[in-house]
Amino acid sequence: MQRKFRISVDGQAYDVVVEEIVGEGGAGAWPASVASVSAAVAAAAAPAAPAAPRPVAGAGDEVAPLAGSVQSVDVTLGQAVKAGDKIVTIEAMKMKTEVHAHGEGKVVAIAVKAGDSVDTGAVLLTLA
Repeated sequence: MQRKFRISVDGQAYDVVVEEIVGEGGAGAWPASVASVSAAVAAAAAPAAPAAPRPVAGAGDEVAPLAGSVQSVDVTLGQAVKAGDKIVTIEAMKMKTEVHAHGEGKVVAIAVKAGDSVDTGAVLLTLA
């Protein structure tokens, strides 16, 4: 029996045909190593679920410029912030990056805390 699979290696898709062989356990029995490889290939060939859409930042939202771990939130609720003030510090790949406000206003919401993981574009806080 032959089974067809599509696998990807470094972004290049390949169509492969795998032929069932007679294993030690008799006709149609696969050795455990072949069966596990076959299951892994089948799992890898399954299409990935689409990523959930990221919420769009609104007016006044300050967003993460890179993915990483929040090291510190350098403002408090109600604090007045000017453009260029440091608002959050994010660590990525053992490097700390200071995030500075793009606008000015009063901090009306803080969406992260120290230790949180953030993706690029994640809302950090909101100014009004």
